This record gives sequence, structure tokens and C-alpha cells, in this order.
Amino acid sequence: MASRSRSRKQTKTGSGTWRIVNGALLALFTVLSSIAIYQMYRYNFLAFRNLNLIYTALVIVVFLLAILLIVLKKAKILTSLILILFTLVSSLMLYGFTSTVNVTAKLNETASYSETQMSVVVPVDSSISDVSELTSLQAPTDADENNISSLINQIRTDKGLELTTEKTASYQESYENLMANKSQAMVLNSAYSSLLELSYPDYESTLKTIYTYTVTKQVNNEAKPADSNVFNIYISGIDTYGSISTVSRSDVNIIMTVNMNTHKILLTTTPRDSYVQIPNGGANQYDKLTHAGIYGVETSEQTLENLYGIDIDYYARINFTSFLTLIDLLGGVEVYNDQAFTSLHGNFDFPVGNVTLNSEQALGFVRERYSLQGGDNDRGKNQSKVIAAIINKLTSINSLSNLTSIVDGLQTSIQTNMPLEAIMSLANTQMSSGSQFEVTSQAVTGTGSTGQLTSYAMPTASLYMMQLDQSSVSTASHAIKDIMEGK
Repeated sequence: MASRSRSRKQTKTGSGTWRIVNGALLALFTVLSSIAIYQMYRYNFLAFRNLNLIYTALVIVVFLLAILLIVLKKAKILTSLILILFTLVSSLMLYGFTSTVNVTAKLNETASYSETQMSVVVPVDSSISDVSELTSLQAPTDADENNISSLINQIRTDKGLELTTEKTASYQESYENLMANKSQAMVLNSAYSSLLELSYPDYESTLKTIYTYTVTKQVNNEAKPADSNVFNIYISGIDTYGSISTVSRSDVNIIMTVNMNTHKILLTTTPRDSYVQIPNGGANQYDKLTHAGIYGVETSEQTLENLYGIDIDYYARINFTSFLTLIDLLGGVEVYNDQAFTSLHGNFDFPVGNVTLNSEQALGFVRERYSLQGGDNDRGKNQSKVIAAIINKLTSINSLSNLTSIVDGLQTSIQTNMPLEAIMSLANTQMSSGSQFEVTSQAVTGTGSTGQLTSYAMPTASLYMMQLDQSSVSTASHAIKDIMEGK
């Protein structure tokens, strides 16, 4: 009798323990699945082939089944196994969703501000070693007023020093005066360094930096396309070290026109040396397109909008040196090369025909212009070829299934104002169709000359610039609009 009583107590105790364990597992499963489902619908994850609906239905079925089995005290071990399995599945999905959200948030965050390194420099052999030894310096206050004022104010706050600013017309004039001993020191905006290098290749070795301050500016880059399936993306390619938010010239300027309805993409290249009207910091004066980048990516974007009479919905600013490592993640890309050449970077030989490129070879392929018959025009075409090859690889099923690792590899080399919802919408549409985009490209042309056109940023420099052929610009503009209209 006592033995039977003890047996019943043990059975009840065991049953109660299983109930507690399964109840805890059910609670954990419910919390993790709920968060995963929220993120899935919030950011459009798995919104193709009804996978989001299937996952939601599966979670509901598992939840109801677990409750039923717990209440009826049936299949206790099976209930535990089911809950453990689907808790792991939900955990993995939540980890993948959260990782992608965090990485994309970082891409968007760097697009919300720009950084400009402002310095006070003196001749390399100067006895001056600290900014407190100065009473005045030269700076182009009209051309770069806001950044220069921020630097002077910071010196005032940091050193308690009131410096007199002698106005010059440009950073080039400030540098020439400094080298001619007409001044003790000058302000230097790092974004203009590459411009000075055009006229003075060894200028860095002639200067000594005695004070540096990074000016951070908030940028309003809200993107609101009129049609989520048809839009323009401005691709700005820079080749610089340091933060992706650092203001610098834009060496690659491509408008990517996307029509998800027709599955067509058009890449429009505008040569970096194009002589165009630059708004904002460019004071609506004419200069090389690449110089628009020193006033911020939004100025480059607006310059191209004005040139082609279009709206640009998003932008992606890419550091080509690190971005091209994406090619290795994709297992290389194949492009057709229509003229044999040897690249200065890497000394790679590229024969005529289809060539397979890794990241280093691709960098040599997109950088080279001196060995090409058409110079910068042909370089722009090669850049479009590599971008088109990357797009084709990215839109393959295998690449999209590795989306998290790909996005992870991009976070230090790209900034964009395209939100995650829009990115996932593109991925979902592509996964649903399973077909590749038809990618075509075009480039505007013109007549190049050296020293015949005046640069607003470098007014006394003899620079190579290209006067664009207006009929070429008009043709390119119509082609962009045709793609957008589904023609």
C-alpha cells in the first residue's frame, strides 16, 4: 500500500517537473518567435514565395500544439524536443535578422553625417611647432567659410587664441604663398589635398601639421522615392583611407537606374573630368565633376540631377579599395575586355575577351586609364562592367542566400541612405522572380582639353577637363527616362 502511494507521488512529481520544463521552453519559444516575427514583417525579411506566412503559420501551429500537449499531459518528452528544436530555429532566424538590421543601420548611420579634417600647416622646415606661436594664417574664407570658421572657433576654445585670418582666393593660392614665405601658416582642408597634388605631386613632404580638428556635419539624406519599384541610385566611388564618412573627391560617378517591373538596370557613367555646373559649395560655378565631392555627396548628387533633369532617390558611396574585396566573397566576377592593356596597379595583363577577376585584379581593371585608348571614358566603361558583373552575381540565388555575410563585408566600405526595408524589398522581388536583371550601360562624351577651362576650386591650375557634348547628355537623359517609364 505504502509502495503504491510512493509510486503515485513520484509519478505526479515527475509529471509536474515536465510541466514546468515544457512551460519554460514554451515561454522562451514564444518570446524569441514573437521578436523574430516582428522583425521579419518590420523589415520585409522572407517576403517572397510566402515564406514569411509559412513561418508565421508554423510558429502558431507549434505554439498551439505545445499548449495542448502540456494541458493534456501527453507526450512530455516529444513536447520538449519539439520546443527545443523550434526555439533553436527561431534563435537562428532572430540572430540573422538582428545582424542584418545592425549592419544596415551602420551603413545608414554613416550616411547621416560627414567628416572633414581641417588642419593648420606650416613649411616642413619652419621653427613653429605649435599653433599658439601664430598670430595669423591664410585661408580661402569665401570658398570654404563654414569649415574654416569651425576650425578657428575650435582653436579659440582649445587654446584661448584669437587668430587673424588673411583671405586668399583658394587653397592653391594659400599653398603658393606659404612656399614663397609670404605667410607663416595656412589652413588646409583634407578634401582639397588630392587637388593640390595635381599641381604639386610632392606637396605633402613640404608641409608640417601643427593642429588638426575634424569637423562633423549632420547631413539630411532622407530618401522618399515616388515608386518603390522604379528609382535612381547615385554610385559615388572614392579611393581613400580612413572613415567612409570622410569628405573627398568622387572618382567614380554612376547613376544606376532600376526598374523592378521590367527587370532592367541602366548604368550611366559621367566622366570625373566633365566640366559641369556645381551647386551648393561650388557656388553654381563650373568645375570638374570630381570636385563636387569635396562639398559633400549631396552636392555631387544634385549636380547630376541638374545635368540630366532627373531625381535621384538613393545614393551609395563606395570606397573602391575595400569594396572590391566583395568580389572575393562572390568568388570572382567575369567581364568582357574589349582592348588589351596592362594596369599600373598590380601590373596585371588583361587580354581581349572574357576575363575573370579577383579583388586585386578588379582594382587594377577599374583604376587604369593611361593605358586605355579612350582614357577616362574607357575607364568609366570598365567600372560599369565590373559593377554590372557584381550586380549579376549579387542577384543570383546563391548570393542572396548568403546575404548576411555579404552585407557584413560591406559595412566598412559603403554608406547609403537606402533603408533596410527598401533593400529587402529588392532582394525579395529578385528571389521571387529568380531571374537576372538585364544590365546595360552608357557614358556621356565630350571634348577634353588642358588649361583651357577654369576650375572654381583650383582657379590658377592648368587642369584637364572635358566639355560635354550636349547631344550626348540629352541622349543619356532620355535613356534614363525610358528605363524608368518601362520602355
